Amino acid sequence: MQLRSSTGLCLGITAASFTQIFFHGVTLSNSKLYTRCVPCRGVRCAEGSWLLLSPRHRHRPASARTRPGSRRGGRRREQPQMLESSSVPLFIVFILLLVLLLIVLLIRKNGTAALIWNEIIREKITNFIMNQSKEQRILNFVLQNAVRGDPCSVVDTIDKYCSQKEWAMNVGDEKGKVLDKTVEEANPSVALELGTYCGYSAVRISRLLKAGARLLTVEFNPEFAAIAKQMIEFAGVQDKVKLLEGPSEEIIPQLKKKYEVDTLDFVFLDHWKDRYTPDTKLLQECNLLRKGSVLLADNVIFPGAPDFLNYVRKSPHFQCTNYPSHLEYMQVEDAMEKAVFLG
Repeated sequence: MQLRSSTGLCLGITAASFTQIFFHGVTLSNSKLYTRCVPCRGVRCAEGSWLLLSPRHRHRPASARTRPGSRRGGRRREQPQMLESSSVPLFIVFILLLVLLLIVLLIRKNGTAALIWNEIIREKITNFIMNQSKEQRILNFVLQNAVRGDPCSVVDTIDKYCSQKEWAMNVGDEKGKVLDKTVEEANPSVALELGTYCGYSAVRISRLLKAGARLLTVEFNPEFAAIAKQMIEFAGVQDKVKLLEGPSEEIIPQLKKKYEVDTLDFVFLDHWKDRYTPDTKLLQECNLLRKGSVLLADNVIFPGAPDFLNYVRKSPHFQCTNYPSHLEYMQVEDAMEKAVFLG
């Protein structure tokens, strides 16, 4: 549709001002761009001024409007400043992410960093926020997710929690296979565990014991002992496991008289590492080891038990085998040491 030129209808618009204006479009006339507002039949050029054919509604005056071209040009001039200012926080975010990645790698590869992070920093913060200990959280997770009376389900549930949620000092799934194999080979009638913690190893060992066999497990920490007792009962192995609360150096001399132990077929050492050697010597002094008794010590590389390794490897009374592995639920190098008593 063409717009007819008329001095009577158009305010200041002549036929020479433009040649053609489309109904919904734009056209060029005299090197200017014109657009049309249909409701009021107003015409606006690229400079921003409106020429009204009919006062249907009001337009803002040209002084109150920003020219489309100048607005776009202003944005273009501001973009370099915006990019420059935004590059600073982006750089900081990148550095923070890089530092975080390095910390994660350090925790996974370095045992000392892993223990500091998990046992001191993370655990203390989580305990404060949740108002309960990590060991209580592990127990609650087992009670909610494991199958009562199924020791394998309990072991798997603890492994799942400690590998996905919070690290804990159980023997773990990888070294647990070494523990399983050693217990099956020893086929003990009477077994001793030093260091019960939450009951993970006690449940793991007891599920492999033959009928009539028993496991005595020693725990010094009263809180750990209380949690381990509930864990053992939930797993349904309380008939095979007897929990002894107290320090190992006091309980070992009582095993023969108080707990009717003649000799031990299997001993699992997983308590304080500086007690490995003294307690091994104490077992010998109390005549609790027979020829063929098997000792299995955890964490001999990290945190490490160099005195124990030096003692059993140099002693003519022990035949030793080392099982390289990793710290529970991590990639930190560790190992277990098997020492068979030769009499």
